[in-house]
Amino acid sequence: MKLELLMCLLAVAGLVTSVWWIWPRLSVRTWPAILGRVAVLLGNQILLLVALALAANNYFGFYGSWSDLLGTDDGLAAPIVNDAGDPGQAARPGGGVQVVHSSRVPPLSGKKGHPAGRLEQVVISGGASGLSAPAYVYLPPQYFEKKYAHTRFPAIVALTGYPGDARNLVTRMDMPAVAAKAIDEHEMAPTVLVLMRPTIVPPRDTECMDVPDGPKVETYFTKDVPASMASAFRVGADAASWGIMGTSTGGYCALKMSMRHPEAYSAVASLSGYYKPPIDATTGDLFRGDPRLRNENDLMWRLANLPPPPISALVTTSERGESNYRPTLDFLAAVRAPMQASSLILPSGGHNFNTWSRELPRTLPWLAQQLHMPADLPPAVPGVSPSPGS
Repeated sequence: MKLELLMCLLAVAGLVTSVWWIWPRLSVRTWPAILGRVAVLLGNQILLLVALALAANNYFGFYGSWSDLLGTDDGLAAPIVNDAGDPGQAARPGGGVQVVHSSRVPPLSGKKGHPAGRLEQVVISGGASGLSAPAYVYLPPQYFEKKYAHTRFPAIVALTGYPGDARNLVTRMDMPAVAAKAIDEHEMAPTVLVLMRPTIVPPRDTECMDVPDGPKVETYFTKDVPASMASAFRVGADAASWGIMGTSTGGYCALKMSMRHPEAYSAVASLSGYYKPPIDATTGDLFRGDPRLRNENDLMWRLANLPPPPISALVTTSERGESNYRPTLDFLAAVRAPMQASSLILPSGGHNFNTWSRELPRTLPWLAQQLHMPADLPPAVPGVSPSPGS
């Protein structure tokens, strides 16, 4: 934000200085003056473009840092920091999860003094893929109540678009507060949220694939994330208690991974997702010329040529403002049992946070309602310390 403000001030200062002081001195018809005027115009345009780019990045959350942009972020976490004043209630890190920071979710209106849960900033590492990525884990208030001490909770992975920033799911879409409100109003059971972005190896867009001779992003999301979360938090370990959702690229990733791996996710919601991965400068060659691999990542091809998976899916679009409207109708028409598909279609809405925020209060409860509560943990044996997942 400071850099964005600085560039905006420089752009304004550059324009004022050019008009008030520089331009009158370059008004003569000589080659040096002409080249000077060209340089002044280019300089002002560069300052303006940089300011606009920073403003757009701040609004959409494409990149969180220079290392993120350049692909040099190693994703290492800082030492564990637990929020003071809540002894014994913070999540116990274990397995492939390292807690970086923990904070309370502000109370819902009218419920002063009663936090709406906790938000854990974590790094999730995976043994099967060898990858790690930052995430936010939302724990509902019931997670810390005594009567739920041996309860395992269903879990939902939520993904941003590309390149994305998981913070947008908190700051722009307010997902923890939406979940807390739905839980409080009994629209959904208490559910743990895992808020992430699909860009595990920035700046490359892998479209959540196990790239041949490259990063195993699909393995990370379908094996490592559920396993690591189950070892560190009281969440279920089977597909019946796990759902996944996402926006844009995250929507495609969520739908693709649930269709390819129903053993990992039994339900999915795709907000403004597409149905076939693009190949461009950000993706590189994802398939290495393998037509079979290309087809398997094309969701329409899968519906036409492979047995449908036993999952429940919700897809969203808008009649006006979304380019995926017609493909979404085609997708819905192609779905066959045992797969089940529902839709949320707005009259109008763009490919942006405003549209997704309008869809979220209906999408999130729908997804949670498709999941089953996992079996409870056995009561702790007196004198035996609980495991990290308890």
